[in-house]
Amino acid sequence: MTVKEHYDRHLGEIYAWMVGDFDARQIEHQHFLEANDLSPHGTAIALDLGAGHGIQSASLAKLGYTVKAIDFNQQLLSALIDNTQGLSVTGINDDIRQVKKYADPKPELIICWGDTLTHIESLDDIRQLLTDCCVSLIEGGKLVLSFRDYSTALSGDQRFIPVKSDDTKILTCCLDYEADRVRVTDLLQVKTENGWQQKVSSYYKVRVSPDDVVKILTDGGLKVAFNKVVNRMTTIIATKAASR
Repeated sequence: MTVKEHYDRHLGEIYAWMVGDFDARQIEHQHFLEANDLSPHGTAIALDLGAGHGIQSASLAKLGYTVKAIDFNQQLLSALIDNTQGLSVTGINDDIRQVKKYADPKPELIICWGDTLTHIESLDDIRQLLTDCCVSLIEGGKLVLSFRDYSTALSGDQRFIPVKSDDTKILTCCLDYEADRVRVTDLLQVKTENGWQQKVSSYYKVRVSPDDVVKILTDGGLKVAFNKVVNRMTTIIATKAASR
């Protein structure tokens, strides 16, 4: 199953539940942006790649950006529109690899948050996407990324990761590592009138390392200013250098 099919058929309908309280997560993300001087200083245009149901887009808009929010799942985009009412956010149903199509006028910030980067089909596709982001930014513009580091394989019982549970749903993730990718299987237990029922869906993520990403960015003319693990995600902030 492709990543898009997985979201359309399985994950889209439980995504908001999985992420948790929208307002709390939005405030947390806005605080991160503010703490790292990511408020607008130039064109005030931002691209949110893999925007989901709008946590990043809402945060950016509240800081003063005009946001183009791109995602391939219409269910999430519909939720994003509801969650960003009254804010300068436009939801766009498209593949984030088409980033250059939405870079006129040029953005001063591009964000790809929440492990979206590893959903791309291959390391070559990730390299092309990041290169296109580098080209699309204004001079002095910033690229903000967060993704999981799958470069070290988990084995045995470590492969089973509890994601979230409550009285009616239990979500567990199982990881199976291959040479260049990891097979992600989401096991969802749902309580119904007829008892507990299981829904299973699998898709692949790319095993890209933080070092791989940093090299792509520096080759593309960006300077990495922040490279830390935040909430178990590798988080990178890079700035486009002025041309000479």
